[in-house]
Amino acid sequence: MIEVRDLERRYTRRDVHALRGVSFDVEAGQRFGIVGESGSGKSTLVRLLAALDKPTAGSVSFQGKRIDTLPERELGFLRSELQIVFQDPMGSLDPRMRVRDIISEPLGRRDPARVSELLEAVGLPADAAGRYPHQFSGGQRQRISIARALAPNPSVLIADEPVSALDVSVRKQILDLLASLVELYSLTLVFVSHDLGVVRHVCDRVAVMRRGEIVELGDVDRVYDAPEHEYTRELLAAAPNLRAELARLRGGDDG
Repeated sequence: MIEVRDLERRYTRRDVHALRGVSFDVEAGQRFGIVGESGSGKSTLVRLLAALDKPTAGSVSFQGKRIDTLPERELGFLRSELQIVFQDPMGSLDPRMRVRDIISEPLGRRDPARVSELLEAVGLPADAAGRYPHQFSGGQRQRISIARALAPNPSVLIADEPVSALDVSVRKQILDLLASLVELYSLTLVFVSHDLGVVRHVCDRVAVMRRGEIVELGDVDRVYDAPEHEYTRELLAAAPNLRAELARLRGGDDG
């Protein structure tokens, strides 16, 4: 599905080497996690996977076709096949648009039936279609972002820190929602996070990044239970226990 080979990205003006020799494969139907601290190169990698930037060296292929060398006019197929859910839904949703128009935007036309289907799929009521983003909670706005990403029937969903700005109870709901939607729509998921605990909840394979390099790559249970790299062990030690946090909470939230 996705093949990354010897990927490099240097920013000469800032003298930054954001990615160094990054290689991995994401198979169709896989839930692939990319984890690392701020500055590890995760965001740069996401931009290259989505062909929003060009690598300095190396290649990115999607469904057997190189995308890193294609001009924007030839990337139309990728814009529908690969969609991104961003960290900050309020920043990625146009506050002037009603939800029905936000969800319909990737389709290029209004489709009330599709909007209703997607609102139901993400757990929002039908009357949400006529409201504006500021009328929802943070968790609900992220559900709207997910619905918009699903609108063009993508085969790959990239979730870029989709729960890091949410309360812990809402985080669990959104993570469970993503997992169920991956199954429902037979999606390939690329899940980006700074938290290995969250990645384990969602993914079956993980790449651990540090300073632009992948320092560990493998099945998530193996990486979690028997990490080989010292940096992975440090991340695990610093990761909050999601289940423990949830167990301490009482009541729910409107996520």
